[in-house]
Amino acid sequence: MPKNQVPLLELKQFIPEESFEDVLHYIQHYKVQLTISKQRQSILGDYRHAHNGSGHRISVNGNLNKYSFLITLLHELAHLFTYERFGHRVQSHGQEWKTEFSKILSCFLLNKNFPADIESALLHTLKNPSASSCGDENLLRVLRNHDIKKEGHHLVEQLKEGELFCIKGGRIFKRGEKVRKRYKCVEIATAKLFLFSGVYEVATVSNA
Repeated sequence: MPKNQVPLLELKQFIPEESFEDVLHYIQHYKVQLTISKQRQSILGDYRHAHNGSGHRISVNGNLNKYSFLITLLHELAHLFTYERFGHRVQSHGQEWKTEFSKILSCFLLNKNFPADIESALLHTLKNPSASSCGDENLLRVLRNHDIKKEGHHLVEQLKEGELFCIKGGRIFKRGEKVRKRYKCVEIATAKLFLFSGVYEVATVSNA
């Protein structure tokens, strides 16, 4: 996956302006190599600990809005803090990581780095942070309100049952019924059944 290391002053364009000084402190103090990745479907960010002379490395998807980018970056910094304290002795998203993520997230909430709707969702997240940056569906819905709207794109949960949609790569599906937290969808070309998260963004397709 192509990545570009970010000149620190250019980091301002990816995060809320009022958060820049605090973020810069962490990046410089821990000598983090921060890179911007192209969009990845399964993850929003990634952390690699210092190893064999190389420093800590964090990558974040460059297509995220500034609030999503900041939250993802804090998620990965929490991995760094956890590694610094515990090394490989704890689970990657265990209680130790949850504690570190809650601590750094609380600091940025106190500094009013987020608008009210995101702040409210994050306060709920603090109770039990999700292991995945994509795992908190309520937070993802709120964050999407701050995305640049793309014509013809909707969340799976916003489609009507029976409506067709397309995902990256051109595969077309028909939205089916909801089963617990997922939606049963049939791929048109193969008639195979797949489960989609309700907050997965797709492009609508004409049923004609």
